[in-house]
Amino acid sequence: MLIDRTHRNWLIASCAILAVATVVYVPYAIQSTSGPSGHSTLGLIYGSVGSAFIVFAGILGGRKKVPTWRIGRAQTWMRGHLWLGLISLPMIFFHAGFRFGGPLTAVLMILLIVVVASGIFGAVLQHYLPRTMMEQVTFETVFEQIDRVRGLLREEADQIVAAACGARERPTQSAKAESAPAVASAATIVVGEDEAAILTRFYQNEMTPFLQESRPRGLRLADAGKAQEFFEELRTLLPPAVHGTVNDLEEICEEARQLLRQVHLHHWLHGWLIVHVPLSFALLFLGVVHAVMALRY
Repeated sequence: MLIDRTHRNWLIASCAILAVATVVYVPYAIQSTSGPSGHSTLGLIYGSVGSAFIVFAGILGGRKKVPTWRIGRAQTWMRGHLWLGLISLPMIFFHAGFRFGGPLTAVLMILLIVVVASGIFGAVLQHYLPRTMMEQVTFETVFEQIDRVRGLLREEADQIVAAACGARERPTQSAKAESAPAVASAATIVVGEDEAAILTRFYQNEMTPFLQESRPRGLRLADAGKAQEFFEELRTLLPPAVHGTVNDLEEICEEARQLLRQVHLHHWLHGWLIVHVPLSFALLFLGVVHAVMALRY
């Protein structure tokens, strides 16, 4: 596959670059009387190469902002972003002689470490979370439509409970003529008053808050195990004729839980960018400041 070949090529190239850089650095560091320095010829080469890798990794953001750019394949850029961004860290360490130096240099080194670490974290998430989502979220939907789908689940649950509890009296013909919605909501009584009260109380106290809350932590229906026990208990309190209704409500809760799980996984999948992207721009900006100051002084 193209993706596998691209990944392998970038991995081989990155390892080769790092191996050559390490082989050159070791004797250079040993033979330097005052230790390796960023101002030496090799130090400047390491700094230039490491900076070039950082800039290349940063350009990926610009390519995403301008989809019309047709410079190379997206997968090639992504793999290059990952591997060159990763080996930029040892290259910059070689440039600095593994010293943090002054305040600006120290900030740059810390930023680079955090950016690389967050990038590795994001790469791991993007590798494993989609697979986890496929296994755990069988009712997966388009992320932007999740709120709408949850609203439809609430409407469906409302209708199911209304149909099960029914109306205490059938509407008259005149009532049917006057109010079409009333006819649609009225139904043959499925359960008695006591059972209807049990079902209504459960729906209002347990299921409605669960379906309405965007983060229903602490609610019993938010936990699959507790929800199963709760619905089993509800079945024992209601006649067999309404067990189908209970099963439908249980299935709606399971689908709602999976949608919430999808939201949770989606936030993990993209939340790391909140750290990675701003710090990457800060790294690029301060890197330019560092280069200008180094050349001037």
